[in-house]
Amino acid sequence: MRIRGDHAHVAIEGRLDVRTAADARSVLHQAVDFGHGDLVLDLTRLDSWDATGLGVIMGTHRRAGRGGRRLVLRGVPAQLQRLLVATKLHRILAIEGYAPEALATEVAVPAG
Repeated sequence: MRIRGDHAHVAIEGRLDVRTAADARSVLHQAVDFGHGDLVLDLTRLDSWDATGLGVIMGTHRRAGRGGRRLVLRGVPAQLQRLLVATKLHRILAIEGYAPEALATEVAVPAG
């Protein structure tokens, strides 16, 4: 996992899982605590995540809210968007460019 950014914009690359959660949590909490306004979390290059990684995102969301800030997710991979919809977390989180129609299940049409 690689994390880069500042107190307004953070990008996570690679994996966000049980092995990387503590480091990610530390960086994200510092960004929340020492910044102002929206904190944009860019997930464009996020390869994989697990429940612990999702917990880091939700914990950062709660911490930002308590500090009068908003966590905004950018570049959310389609697979993670589907998970957020399935868990109804898309109703809670600010997701930039969220397009529910893009997540619609494709129906296979038989050739004929």
